[in-house]
Amino acid sequence: MENEVQYSFKNAENELNDHLIEIINWHFSEETGTPYWLNWASQHGVSLLKEVKCFADIVQVFPHFKDELLREVDHKLFIPKPYLGKPYKIFETGGTTGIPKQRISWEDHLTDYTEFSETLNDQYFPPNSDWLMLGPTGPRRLRLSIEHLANIRGGSCFFVDLDPRWVKKLIANHQSDQVKTYKQHVTEQAVAVIKNRDISCLFTTPLLLEALGEWISIPDAGIKGVFCGGTTMTPQNVRFIIEEVLENKTHFVPTYGNTLMGLACSLPLKSDDNYSITYWAPQPRAVLRVVNPDKTTDCVEYGDYGRVELTTLTKEFFMPRFLERDEAIRRHPCQQYPWDGVGDVRPFGSQTTSVIEGVY
Repeated sequence: MENEVQYSFKNAENELNDHLIEIINWHFSEETGTPYWLNWASQHGVSLLKEVKCFADIVQVFPHFKDELLREVDHKLFIPKPYLGKPYKIFETGGTTGIPKQRISWEDHLTDYTEFSETLNDQYFPPNSDWLMLGPTGPRRLRLSIEHLANIRGGSCFFVDLDPRWVKKLIANHQSDQVKTYKQHVTEQAVAVIKNRDISCLFTTPLLLEALGEWISIPDAGIKGVFCGGTTMTPQNVRFIIEEVLENKTHFVPTYGNTLMGLACSLPLKSDDNYSITYWAPQPRAVLRVVNPDKTTDCVEYGDYGRVELTTLTKEFFMPRFLERDEAIRRHPCQQYPWDGVGDVRPFGSQTTSVIEGVY
């Protein structure tokens, strides 16, 4: 088994390097290039097509991508030439106040969720079944992505919206009574949909899933599979969700994803996992490294915590070495995902400072 993983790891590494060269050629060539990256290369005097030959070169050539760029730079500067004139969608990441980080997209969000759909077990996410999404819609890509996921599996999707920025503001202002009222408000709506529509599959966040479980028996309500993401899930949280909220009946699929990366997948938990989740990025479209916070060119050792660094590699969007606001344990590759994983993801610095995550 170990030799098979090593062999698969080498193949995945070669695939990643080939994909990387393709994406670099795309974003830095005069025929297809992206104005921002063409200008960056010109200013830095770097011949990217010559200097980047494998993923390890990314660390040597590029500094960290700053999130301010997604707030301040004109979206048009991030449009590759073949996409000029094509209307784009604008997706926001999280945030609390001020203009949030925004990313433009054409098809990436659909590709991400189409690929993710192939990892779902039809027994628990039955084809031709309807979904409920209990989570943030509005300017976030989840609205379109979850609906696309339901549609390509033959179903439709119902929605209950929430505003995570408002909840974070309430928490910051210590208005816990208002947070509780708002959580009850959205949970009541979800219960009404589940009771009055034939819902088999659910997407929501861990805290809202727990809140829903206080109102109804999720398995008895006919929910066969829950796709869950959005925040920290400690082993204790995961155990509680599987055993108490889902009663060891409804299938639980946690994910780690965002507007900038796509979806990192996990494997079904085994008894020796002790409810500790490991996620693997959707390589080669995105790559996660767990780096030393004090020397981010270096990865930490396997089994150690470090800060999560994301590189996104699609024709729509190139984003090298973005430091996420998360930290995680660097985990070994596995046979199904022969590249590094990230385990027990939590907010960066959360062990020493207070971090607001809201209803996520």
